[in-house]
Amino acid sequence: MGRWEGPRDLLAATGHDWDRRIFRLQVLARAGVNLRFAETWTRAEPGSPDALAVLAHVQALRSLVAGREAGRELMEQAWETCLATAEAAPADPSPWVVLLALVRVHAPDRELLGRIWNEATARDPYNREAHHEVLTFLFDRNHGSGGEMFHWALERAQTAPAGLPLAVLPLVALAESYRQRRAESGGAYGLTVHPWNDCPHIDRVLDGWWRHRSPRPHAHFADDANYLAHALGFAGRHAEAHEVFTAIGPYACDAPWSYCGEPRELFLRYRGWAARAAAGRPPRPPRPG
Repeated sequence: MGRWEGPRDLLAATGHDWDRRIFRLQVLARAGVNLRFAETWTRAEPGSPDALAVLAHVQALRSLVAGREAGRELMEQAWETCLATAEAAPADPSPWVVLLALVRVHAPDRELLGRIWNEATARDPYNREAHHEVLTFLFDRNHGSGGEMFHWALERAQTAPAGLPLAVLPLVALAESYRQRRAESGGAYGLTVHPWNDCPHIDRVLDGWWRHRSPRPHAHFADDANYLAHALGFAGRHAEAHEVFTAIGPYACDAPWSYCGEPRELFLRYRGWAARAAAGRPPRPPRPG
């Protein structure tokens, strides 16, 4: 219906909480990709940094959905809007995070990626979304390799202050490596022997993030907690996983559960096993077949 007053009030209330600002911009973009409220808002308030930020996210998402060839013109529009947003709000890292995504899909240039990364981290050194964009760029299915992906994830996790969710980056890399191997084997790469057995990254995530995390969950808490619950569950550490599942509540995420089978079924199964283990009861063995 072209109504933009709600998004305006939401982003004004968010202020310089960059973590929540980026998350809310992403949600607004998903809602606005097939609507016109972002364009209506920028016409009504052409100098508004918030209106420009929403439009940049919407245009970028449209270009990413369209793909590298069909989305070229949309990418150029999004790129210009990102630069206009950065000029209107110099402290805001969100337009630079969007540019990282555009580089990954439309212009995979390492030098350009580095320049944009420097701009984003100059504004918010431990920005979660900026880190995840670069990690995704380094996936083997994109523009990197398994070794490079792991090296970068470990380096960033180990140098981040305690309590930040960047500690989860190696679990994301591990899940992506597993997903790729399973896809390449046509599903033959089994679940009995998998990389979460005796995985050293799990304790690093518990020590680096979980046990020192802020009482107020960060915006993408559900995503990161699902990676940790998944890793603990597949490592057979069900009693420890119970606390994580309790914190997740009903907010199950598709990844990384979908990498190992039907995500809803797996999430419920491992959550049930975690509850049984926490109550002092062993998990039921899996059904034959």
